[in-house]
Amino acid sequence: MDQDILLELVDGHQSSKIGMDSTGNDLALVSLEPSRSPLTIAGGPTLSNGHSGYRSNLYPGSSLGSGLTDMDDGFDACNSARKGEKGGLAGLQNLGNTCFMNSALQCLVHTPPLVEYFLKDCRAEINTDNPLGMHGELALAFGDLLRKLWSSGRTAIAPRVFKGKLARFAPQFSGYNQHDSQELLAFLLDGLHEDLNRVKQKPYIEMKDSDGRPDEEVAAECWKNHKARNDSVIVDVCQGQYKSTLVCPVCSKISITFDPFMYLSLPLPSTITRTMTVTVFYGDGSRLPMPFTVSVLKNGFCKDLLLALGTACGLKSDESLMLAEVYENKIYRYLEMPLEPLASIKDDEHIVAFRFQKKEIGKTRLKICGRVHDFYSALGIEEWTVVVRIFPSSIWGAAESSLIPICNKLREKRRGEAELFGTPLVTYLLADQSSGADIEAAVSKVLSPFKKISTAKAYVGKENGILLDGLDEECSCSDAQSVENAELEGTSCTDLSIPLRLTDDRVMNFNAFKKDTLFESGKIIGKLLRVVLDWTDKEQELYDSSYLKDIPEVYKAGLVAKKTRQEAISLSSCLDAFLIEEPLGPDDMWYCPRCKEHRQAIKKLDLWMLPEIIVFHLKRFTYGRYLKNKIDTFVNFPIHDLDLSKYVMSKDGQSYLYELYAISNHYGGLGGGHYTAYAKLIDENRWYHFDDSHVSAVNESDIKTSAAYLLFYKRARSESKVEAGEASHSHSIS
Repeated sequence: MDQDILLELVDGHQSSKIGMDSTGNDLALVSLEPSRSPLTIAGGPTLSNGHSGYRSNLYPGSSLGSGLTDMDDGFDACNSARKGEKGGLAGLQNLGNTCFMNSALQCLVHTPPLVEYFLKDCRAEINTDNPLGMHGELALAFGDLLRKLWSSGRTAIAPRVFKGKLARFAPQFSGYNQHDSQELLAFLLDGLHEDLNRVKQKPYIEMKDSDGRPDEEVAAECWKNHKARNDSVIVDVCQGQYKSTLVCPVCSKISITFDPFMYLSLPLPSTITRTMTVTVFYGDGSRLPMPFTVSVLKNGFCKDLLLALGTACGLKSDESLMLAEVYENKIYRYLEMPLEPLASIKDDEHIVAFRFQKKEIGKTRLKICGRVHDFYSALGIEEWTVVVRIFPSSIWGAAESSLIPICNKLREKRRGEAELFGTPLVTYLLADQSSGADIEAAVSKVLSPFKKISTAKAYVGKENGILLDGLDEECSCSDAQSVENAELEGTSCTDLSIPLRLTDDRVMNFNAFKKDTLFESGKIIGKLLRVVLDWTDKEQELYDSSYLKDIPEVYKAGLVAKKTRQEAISLSSCLDAFLIEEPLGPDDMWYCPRCKEHRQAIKKLDLWMLPEIIVFHLKRFTYGRYLKNKIDTFVNFPIHDLDLSKYVMSKDGQSYLYELYAISNHYGGLGGGHYTAYAKLIDENRWYHFDDSHVSAVNESDIKTSAAYLLFYKRARSESKVEAGEASHSHSIS
């Protein structure tokens, strides 16, 4: 744009070929325009004579303001003026997959403050020296295009010059592939701001922490610092401010910052539910474990699962649940973060919940793992089937060859290390100093619901010539009352010690302890003791261990489940989901200045100050590692009187009522799709549909669709404020 074509007089006369075009117009100093082919990429119409017309210099005396506008661009000011039609109704030709650009542009060129700004002479605010800008070229190209679209007439414009500038400064939009209208909008707003930034030399400003100061003071300081470096019509009109709060999960350090925003990207909360089965274990040994199946939101959090489980199992106000995943008879992980996404729990996993008294939390936690040495676990299913089939048989000779290898394997397994067995149990030791006897008592109490009431003697002796190890006779209580009393006391009928040993987190090393061994909670690492319980034949006879085996999966695959349909949601529910607190991702850790480490902090956003123009981006596109998807959920958004006052923390006397004036729509899926726009002409109070070059009137009741992607709102002046302003104005005049 800083290059000129110099035309020279020959022999004091203008050459008919150089100094004058075929229509007789005198040539003048013009800015260099890119060459254009008579063929359009979109296959649009071209003029039969192939000539170009000239437009008058919009900025007299400035070479930047002069230029050529091809008739191929569809702009003819003289013919349009004769039509006597209002502006703002011109379409944009599709140059080849440029509907995303056309949709975003139509929303921007129908933004009232921007229309008023660019229809005036804004040369004085063009910043050509900003290293973050585009030397003013993007702002000039956008202003030129806006003036064409707002000139009288409905002739479609081919935005080739603007597309060229866009490709030059944003190579990601070069070519003719489909792109995202929101990404283009973000680039345009940022680029226009930098090209129109009134600050020529940006000062260096060191940001300060809040340090417990009032929010009003910190917010005003942050906005002042922001305006010292960024001051443009885009900041005046489109930028607001939100409050960001970070809380360290370890030391509870709170960091508060106030940051500007140009648009709000709102998640679409899902109403699709997910069925989950969780087995609840009672840490006080009051009941047997019980599986509960609940329905929760598919995109919910662990706190939602805990709430549903608490309702299902009748959780009391002084009780709490702790979720854990069991894998290979070990507790693989604890799900202690309330905001842990439920998406991290797969359908084939085994989830348990331990139920405790709230007063126990913070005490020494006791985890009880199980091991087996018994005959049943040593044999596989096929081998055990052979034993079952052959033992009753009276013919030993035919089965001897099959039983000998099985018995040899049994002996080898009994000599080797035992295998982990069942689901680990968790309870708490309430005393600050616990002994080995306290640990045994706690284990006995947790195991008390698993006791067998019926008694029977195990057979000891020979069967089919195989010598079996004798099992101790189970204690038989005198009557049912004594059995019940024994269960309530949490002690076995015999006075034998439970075979317990201390172990590590990998259950690889084992250490014996005595009843009088003392364990001080202050010296226990992480306030966690791990013991292993050997399920000998005696324990197998005393307790029913089947409740610890084969706990159900979260969701059994293969079952026919009723599919739930995504219901319509409101814009307010999207705002609530945007403002909810959530943990930072593992790849977005926050450096805690107190811990001196990166932490997965809890983040909370709040709206502090809203701009005159607010843009809501509905996040319809979801991208995973292996899956991409578009959410076609209908979002019910208000057209009039959008009241955002309850979301704004700062009470600065501004009106927080907003009116919808433009929508960017996306139809189709991720592979392609098509963008259109709805825009309202404020003067006519009428809505129009802009589908590339085609423009048509549309009823206001028809603009709400499930294709809405970007929502453009402008602040509505309340009548009370207008009357107050007029009264103060008349008072000052008098």
